[in-house]
Amino acid sequence: MPLLSILTNRELPPAARQQAVRALSGTLAKALGKPERYVMVSLQHNPDMLFAGSDQPLAFLRLNSIGLPGERTSELSAALCGAVTAQFGIPADRIYIEFCDAERHLWGWDGGTFAD
Repeated sequence: MPLLSILTNRELPPAARQQAVRALSGTLAKALGKPERYVMVSLQHNPDMLFAGSDQPLAFLRLNSIGLPGERTSELSAALCGAVTAQFGIPADRIYIEFCDAERHLWGWDGGTFAD
């Protein structure tokens, strides 16, 4: 049930957006060792954003996942930053990532929760 939410100030044409979310979905599934059929990727692009006082290309990512391995966040950060850099041309030092370990009973799907 991983959910990767991406917010970037880059303006992206539709084809680039679709390519990016597909690529990031595969990257995330592989990095977490979870089936891609449970992975969701959300992309919001072109809002007004600043990082370090600059509006140069930047991104904020939030990764929610049940059982997110805290000891692997550095490895996940490297994989996600690499993928975002490849897809959007945003340098890794212009990317923030928030990692959120979701509790099974607080994440719903298919009329139930992952604790059912």
